[in-house]
Amino acid sequence: MSDSLKDIPIKVEAKPAAETVSLYAVTKKIYTRDVRGIFTNWRILFVLGTQLFYLGLPWLNWNGRQAVWFDLVDRKFYLFGLTIWPQDFVYLAALLMCCAFGLFLWTTVAGRLWCGYSCPQTVYTEIMMWIERLVEGNHNQRAKLDQQPMSARKLGIKIVKHGLMLLFALWTGVTLVGYYTPIHQLVAAAPTLSYGPSETFWMLFYGGFTYLFAAHMREQVCKYMCPYARFQSVMFDADTLIISYDAARGDPRGGRKKGTDPKAAGLGDCINCGICVQVCPVGIDIRDGLQYECIGCAACVDACDEVMDKMNYPRGLVSYTTENVQEGKYSAKQIKNHILRPRVVMYSVVLLAVLSTAVISFAMRLPFKVDIIRDRAALVRETNDGLLENSYMINFMNVSNQTQHFKLSVDGLPSLKMQIDGPAAIIVRPGASQEVNVRVQADPQYATAGSHPIHFTARLAEDPTVLTHEKSSFIGE
Repeated sequence: MSDSLKDIPIKVEAKPAAETVSLYAVTKKIYTRDVRGIFTNWRILFVLGTQLFYLGLPWLNWNGRQAVWFDLVDRKFYLFGLTIWPQDFVYLAALLMCCAFGLFLWTTVAGRLWCGYSCPQTVYTEIMMWIERLVEGNHNQRAKLDQQPMSARKLGIKIVKHGLMLLFALWTGVTLVGYYTPIHQLVAAAPTLSYGPSETFWMLFYGGFTYLFAAHMREQVCKYMCPYARFQSVMFDADTLIISYDAARGDPRGGRKKGTDPKAAGLGDCINCGICVQVCPVGIDIRDGLQYECIGCAACVDACDEVMDKMNYPRGLVSYTTENVQEGKYSAKQIKNHILRPRVVMYSVVLLAVLSTAVISFAMRLPFKVDIIRDRAALVRETNDGLLENSYMINFMNVSNQTQHFKLSVDGLPSLKMQIDGPAAIIVRPGASQEVNVRVQADPQYATAGSHPIHFTARLAEDPTVLTHEKSSFIGE
């Protein structure tokens, strides 16, 4: 190597250190600021209404029993004057379909209003936040309290707060079990805690998760666990109602004194106070555009309207609107005129078809049900008269609120005879069932070897026109 090359300095670039990327966002506690307004009042009304319905419904009585009672032991569901049997569970499928298409329809038209006002996660979080404000104070007081070192005062406040939250969460669990075990029995057993294992489990399970989700996780459930937030965009279109910030009117943002003309100052109407972020229960900035975390609660709308009133600016900088309104395709007053559109019509037609079919079918159902089970232990036997005999167990189920008397007959083979073991009168009390053992006899010349179809006819003695035919089989020899 020459001397000239030896004098040339060689630069050695150091490799950059490996960068660690976290897959999980750091969770920061949100201290929501109090807000007042029309949408806040609506949210309070929905919280109180849903909880009055859920917590109060088990306490209603109907004809000497709990009005809504899911009796799993006897496999009967009582809904006021209705008795639902396992055979009626096809209506449960219809109900689930109605809920699904109803949610699709509602989301297409109104966005996430369900999330913002009626979702159990939103409702219970709101209640937990009420308890937090009651015990710890406003958002500034709560933030300062958490920053303070642990002391006897802070510990006492935290114990009271979480104690109240736990009591409410536990009561939600007790209420849930009260739909399956009569609520009066649960309350009567409370002093001795004489609950069964399943009752204890479900009380603690539901109450524990209510406390975990609403008191601790809160917005994280909506952000990371709720599937509805992830697939809602599939149901959105340019005419779906959303909460949005009017950037054309609000930008450029900036602080100013009250009464300042924003145009003269070269500013938009947004004073960049950040209150819309401070009141948001999921901690997002609505000015950044539509985000999947937004639950449509409109707390930012109330907050912004309050600021606009103080600044003597028009309301509506943050509002319920649609994408087409923002793009100037039509005015906000014309939103109602664009509700009916192909997607909405399609969901409405399917929902109406399922709902009407289920309602008509339910209205036309008989006030009783009959199940027939042939005795398979003894397929056929010969009587002293030389006849062939099959045994059957017939279960009569009264799904009405009146005592019913039944008449039973059988046909399908010539000269069939029927004998009922026990009382000849078949009487079934309201919402009860009665098993009847029946022996059917046939002439061997007609009941040849093999299976022969026969039909049992059960009719009401009070109204013989109300009847049902149930198919079975007779085994010959």
